[in-house]
Amino acid sequence: MSEKITKTLTLPRLNRLNPSLESTALKIMEESGELAQAIGKFRGLNGETRRIEEAQVMQFVAEELMDVAQTAVTMMFVLEEQYGIDLDKVLSEHIAKLRHKGYCD
Repeated sequence: MSEKITKTLTLPRLNRLNPSLESTALKIMEESGELAQAIGKFRGLNGETRRIEEAQVMQFVAEELMDVAQTAVTMMFVLEEQYGIDLDKVLSEHIAKLRHKGYCD
């Protein structure tokens, strides 16, 4: 029997913004681009000679990933509050889909 491994991440609702579905989608793309840029810089995909230590780059990657996650959570709040989407139900369906595909137990 394999051990079930999960990670729980709790991010706040940002209460000093008035995000829309569109603005949040654009912000996800922006933050995803910054994440890709950080990874590309480390891998030398931007044509520059790498001058940054791996540990520094991985820290930057982790920070950019948190920005992507926060923005995704913000979009979840928008879907719940502005469009009445039941994210608990969507999450349950998502996990069931992953299990059906054999990605997790």
